[in-house]
Amino acid sequence: MSPAFGAMEVEHYSKGVLLEPFVHQVGGHSCVLRFNDKTICKPLIQREHQFYETLPTEMRKFTPQYEGVVSVSFEEDEDGNLCLIAYPLNGDHDNLESLDNSDCEPKSKLLRWTNKKTMLLENEKIPKEWVRQHRKEEKMKSHKLEEEFEWLKKSEVLYYTVEKKGNVSSQFKHHNPWSMKCHQQQLQRMKENAKHRNQYKFILLENLTSRYEVPCVLDLKMGTRQHGDDASEEKKANQIRKCQQSTSAVIGVRVCGMQVYQAGTGQLMFMNKYHGRKLSVQGFKEALYQFFHNGKYLRRELFESVIKKLTELKSVLEKQESYRFYSSSLLIIYDGKERQEVAVDSDPEDIEDLSEESSDESAGAYAYKPTASTVDVRMIDFAHTTCKYYGEDSVVHEGQDTGYVFGLQNLIDIIKEIRDESSE
Repeated sequence: MSPAFGAMEVEHYSKGVLLEPFVHQVGGHSCVLRFNDKTICKPLIQREHQFYETLPTEMRKFTPQYEGVVSVSFEEDEDGNLCLIAYPLNGDHDNLESLDNSDCEPKSKLLRWTNKKTMLLENEKIPKEWVRQHRKEEKMKSHKLEEEFEWLKKSEVLYYTVEKKGNVSSQFKHHNPWSMKCHQQQLQRMKENAKHRNQYKFILLENLTSRYEVPCVLDLKMGTRQHGDDASEEKKANQIRKCQQSTSAVIGVRVCGMQVYQAGTGQLMFMNKYHGRKLSVQGFKEALYQFFHNGKYLRRELFESVIKKLTELKSVLEKQESYRFYSSSLLIIYDGKERQEVAVDSDPEDIEDLSEESSDESAGAYAYKPTASTVDVRMIDFAHTTCKYYGEDSVVHEGQDTGYVFGLQNLIDIIKEIRDESSE
């Protein structure tokens, strides 16, 4: 592939959708990519695909919407730059055309990224001299990025300043270290397999963060057991050890990742799964408190909605016969960018005139009440899910997934404790 896209190459890519890094991935090891604003995709695992195609109706409100399957391929140029493109599966163009791609990059201007995490916008009309100079500058920067990334991999809790200009969410692209880590690993795997395979199936799922301007995301690994029935003895022993050394064995839930916006400093706080594994039960409670705290005050208005949805999910799962959600995660998501708080005595016409600063404690004479905030609770990651209705599984379980339900109940109890203690 040449450094600059030619007209023929642009026409080639116009048949597919260019995939970008999904910057709000805070946990898991499978690479998640952005298809468009409302849709993400991840490598297809047959068991997870089967779950989405057969899941009970009552569970659908607690899982991402399943939107089909695409074929993903990639090419690499002489400088190591990789482009990942999603194509309709088996030539079924309706599969992509039925999705809203209006927010994707224009086909004559494609976003590309490298396995060194440098990003470059290229246009077919850009002079080759400019491209060469830009590549030279990017290579110099990449050495610094490599050093930073090595440090990121060793750091478990990080803070990054979010730029104020423009759409806040658009500034996240260089900040989420876990997303960066997963993308680098995925691209490396695809690169190593290039001689044998360049077509991968990816599953399309609803982007749960799309409705939020600054998504705050908590990824919780649920259940007292994480290994699937088909796990090797080595894998089984490893997963059992992780559960025993973390809060999973004690309360059936542990922190797998976190992204929280700190309104007081304009920073994002990231916590990864390695830190989550080290937490005691008290440490887990403190991490939950931190997730609901924006650096200035506790987002108390979120508690009732979260508790209500978790309680409803628990009720639904208690009725699911034979399902086991081994190694599944639960996401809790809310918007770090709050809606304007409304003065108790304000007229409706005055609401739009309220500034963000007026909600500070320094406002003094004014009393404010928080407006309603949307909170989402969803189950994700079903690569090791099993159910007797699948048919081919050698192990068949009866009744509810008691380990997952146990974790849900403890999660509800701890959030209630935080709520009650904060109101005293």
